[in-house]
Amino acid sequence: MSLDEQVSKILKNFENATSNEIIDVLKQIQPQFKSNLTSEYLNGKIQKILELDDESEKKKQCKALIPYLDWYLQGL
Repeated sequence: MSLDEQVSKILKNFENATSNEIIDVLKQIQPQFKSNLTSEYLNGKIQKILELDDESEKKKQCKALIPYLDWYLQGL
């Protein structure tokens, strides 16, 4: 499955995606951002999510990162 397909799948069915799936896709698109600041900010957010133990809290934090998935599909 291509990265575009993975991103689309998560956006279409966010509630059924695991935080690990979302984070994995975010890590794959992170290097493609043109701004180092944006990439570093996203990396910091990902690290904070990975430190959490509660899956529902992880999903809540991942939901705030949906715009990054949208940006990716729109061509950054």
